[in-house]
Amino acid sequence: MNIRIYNARILTMEAHCEILEGEIQIQGDRITYLGKEKHSDDIKWDKEIDAEKNLIMPGFKNAHTHSAMTFLRSYADDLPLQEWLYQQVFPMEAKLTEEAVYWFAMLANMEYLTSGITANFDMYMKNEANAKASVDSGFRTVLCGSINDFGGTVREIEEEYRHFNDYDPLISYQLGFHAEYTTKREILEEMAALGKRYKAPVYTHNSETEQEVADCIERYGKTPTAFLDSLGMFAYGGGGFHCVHMTQEDLDICKERGIRIVTNPSSNLKLASGIAPIKKILDMGIDLAIGTDGPASNNCLDMFREMFLVTGLQKVSLKDASAVDAQEVLTMATVGGARVMGLDDCDILAEGKYADLIMVDLHQPNMQPINNIKKNIVYSGSKQNIRMAMVAGKILYQDGSFLFGIEPEEVYAKVNECIARMKKEG
Repeated sequence: MNIRIYNARILTMEAHCEILEGEIQIQGDRITYLGKEKHSDDIKWDKEIDAEKNLIMPGFKNAHTHSAMTFLRSYADDLPLQEWLYQQVFPMEAKLTEEAVYWFAMLANMEYLTSGITANFDMYMKNEANAKASVDSGFRTVLCGSINDFGGTVREIEEEYRHFNDYDPLISYQLGFHAEYTTKREILEEMAALGKRYKAPVYTHNSETEQEVADCIERYGKTPTAFLDSLGMFAYGGGGFHCVHMTQEDLDICKERGIRIVTNPSSNLKLASGIAPIKKILDMGIDLAIGTDGPASNNCLDMFREMFLVTGLQKVSLKDASAVDAQEVLTMATVGGARVMGLDDCDILAEGKYADLIMVDLHQPNMQPINNIKKNIVYSGSKQNIRMAMVAGKILYQDGSFLFGIEPEEVYAKVNECIARMKKEG
């Protein structure tokens, strides 16, 4: 499909780029022109959209989540992390079927779109169903391995790595395991060897709680970051989700190894895990991205809330109102996420890049006056401002409607049927 979006304000998210006025032309799944308005008589447009001076920018990248955990939204709240995980989450997850994961992931993809999220980095189980849900909804998903002591083998992770990296243009896969504290040393050593064999980065939950760090030190005499590094886990880089309780040595390792960090402020607040040292990480030049975490620990999948909390928590914890400015946060939510997820063709808006973009409605009270659009997005923006979300040149969400062929009420009905069946199983 050929689409022309004109009369637009455009934020490409290129370094030091200011907002420009003009148009974007899209042919198939790629951006073919971005700049001042021009009329191309040789192109037949399937759709021409008047942006009405609204903002076009890259879609947000949710760099850490567990999509199908929508079924646990508001199911086991107000509990400490370990009790929440072992006594509530794991027992319910044992009842999951392929059908259930499909519909739970479909629901999450819909919610992502309403928040301007056009790609997610998803660590969960039953990835075939998860991938199918993303392809059926036109959504871009990077799957992440999640092996632990409760299921999976390193051989299966390798098979998934090869399978899903040749599955569909919307789907890719990165090596990963759940966490040091859920995975025995033998498996961790095998995962490190797998990363070296494929010269690939490896991703995991890391240093989310003080207890996690203390337990690892008791087991191995090292923090999770230092222990995993001693196994050669990050020989080709990788990433850590959460990274709340990091020592200076941990951060030095991240800098040296090219380990990228994904912060999840809402989840860390809700589970009382703590506040990650974002400003310090930024000052060290370590790549940062933002994730919502799963809808059981957040509980919503809203990038606007995450962006505000990233900067707000740094300001209050450091007693410095200048800490982590809006531009840095926007970069984390777009370009930073793309880097973590390996989505080099989805990081900025430019000719030749995938047309993964959103339209932000500036004709709303919370976006006026237009003193500084970037700061408005981070400090006063909300899901109500998302007019449109496009992935690979296809409009999936526009003006409150989903446009990928599945009715929302059908999804809601299927989700509730699956949950009722799981609860009945006892």
